[in-house]
Amino acid sequence: MNSMRPIAWLAGAAFCAVCLSAPLIAMAQQSRADAEKDPILKAMLQELDRSKSQLQLKGFEKPFFIQYRIEDVNNFDTKAEFGASEGSEHTHQRVARITVRVGDYKTDSSGMRGDGALQLTALDDDPIAVRSALWAATDQAYKSALSAYAQKQAQLKQVQTPPQADDFSKEKPVVLLEAPLKLKLEEAAWVNRVAKDSGLYRTDATVEASQRDVQYSSAAFHARVTTTWLVSSEGTIVRKASAGYQEVFGVGTQAADGMKLDRSYASAGPSLKDIDAVEVFQKHAVDLITSLGDLRKAPLVEEEYHGPVLLSADASADTMRALVANGVTATRPRMGTEARTNGPFASSYHARVLPDFFNVVDDPGLKSFAGKDLVGSYDVDDEGVPAQAVKLVAAGRLENYLLGREPVRDFPESNGHARAGVAGAPRPAIGVLKVTAQEGLADGELNRKLLDMAKDRGLKSAYYVETMGGELAPRMLYRVDTDGKRQLVRGAALEDLDQRALRSGVVAAGKEPWVGNFLGDVPVTVLAPAMLLDDVTIRRANEKNDRLPFYSPPE
Repeated sequence: MNSMRPIAWLAGAAFCAVCLSAPLIAMAQQSRADAEKDPILKAMLQELDRSKSQLQLKGFEKPFFIQYRIEDVNNFDTKAEFGASEGSEHTHQRVARITVRVGDYKTDSSGMRGDGALQLTALDDDPIAVRSALWAATDQAYKSALSAYAQKQAQLKQVQTPPQADDFSKEKPVVLLEAPLKLKLEEAAWVNRVAKDSGLYRTDATVEASQRDVQYSSAAFHARVTTTWLVSSEGTIVRKASAGYQEVFGVGTQAADGMKLDRSYASAGPSLKDIDAVEVFQKHAVDLITSLGDLRKAPLVEEEYHGPVLLSADASADTMRALVANGVTATRPRMGTEARTNGPFASSYHARVLPDFFNVVDDPGLKSFAGKDLVGSYDVDDEGVPAQAVKLVAAGRLENYLLGREPVRDFPESNGHARAGVAGAPRPAIGVLKVTAQEGLADGELNRKLLDMAKDRGLKSAYYVETMGGELAPRMLYRVDTDGKRQLVRGAALEDLDQRALRSGVVAAGKEPWVGNFLGDVPVTVLAPAMLLDDVTIRRANEKNDRLPFYSPPE
């Protein structure tokens, strides 16, 4: 396994490390004059200057902070089913999000009615069109901020416990100018490729006749390129760009008893070269089609099982994303409470949340791992704060949270993890979450340990989860007899795979992490090894089986 690069520890309760990449080092060499060579940034800065000097309603608070963020979003999507294209769509828009805060850093207008205002802007670089959109939205955001600030002041008088942290952190302004990206695709080629992928169940020579009975077979391709311009009244000026590409295949059918069976596969990355080659992707698709035939013949899982369960690295990445990623983000608690933050780890600061052989770091500066580019990497967050590598869990104990510019108790500053979807408000989120285990075991050693644990408890078999579906439901689940024989089973649900199970139930982990690139409104990456859990409950899923079709599909 690739070793994690050294982390420099800083003093203080919220210790973290900043990994300076070339774009961040270049900040010191860039200025407003450089930014104004970009017509969008020039228009934004001119309108920001005007708002700073003129935006104040007589007798009311003047804004102490204004931020303009414009996102140029270029999307291409195509979808196909049963071997035929359902068409494609190319969309292009620019959206401005304006944030206005009144009050001061200690107590401001945020957190009451949703912060800021949205406005569509022109796709060309006309400065008056850009400034007019910003002007209209700034006026709206300022009025909302004044109302929210008055409401907040009234509520603060009604609570006994004062706020545990300031409302907004002071951060050093930065200037970062990345080159914009363009969406360049052979669109017709992707339309044809996706259509062919969706018809593999009937065209691939290796698919047997008995495996062609599918109820859906679909494929899709999505590409997004975003250029973001951000300026603030504090002096931050940022132009950054990101891209994400993903090809997806899904296929489904029913077993003889009516149970629905679904499989899916996705290849994703920050550039087109990260997408599987045609033959590689089609091999995965054909394997999924074949697995449906195996699932259709597989027996139902036993009614109830309590015992050791081994999660593959793939399944482990899904588990860590579902159970850990949200827990390590710090968001402002409800007014009047003494809570530090929200979520499953709200009261876990300095407490054990994983076994003592686990370490977890979130490092958005990690651009690639094991030869794969990572979609969760970035240099500056969506509040204009440089991304930092944050050691979250050390020897199993939670030692840090991920924050934006809304502090919580013991964490007064941002560590560069405020992330936003298109036109969304920035919220703390993971970038590249890397989970490592000290003295990790090879896959063969983990499997032997699984069987040894089953034998010690007098069990005839244990379970291995190869892949997960939504809500941590196992899709490919194997019953492994103590003699090593494996049998695919279906219809299972994991009932107690939760934060408590991760904290006290993981007895061993693997060496090699799975690279999980998850494209969404906010793209993230999770790197996690296989995990062996001491005691998990597996039951038959209580799902209603639909009737089978009355007649066979077209041949």
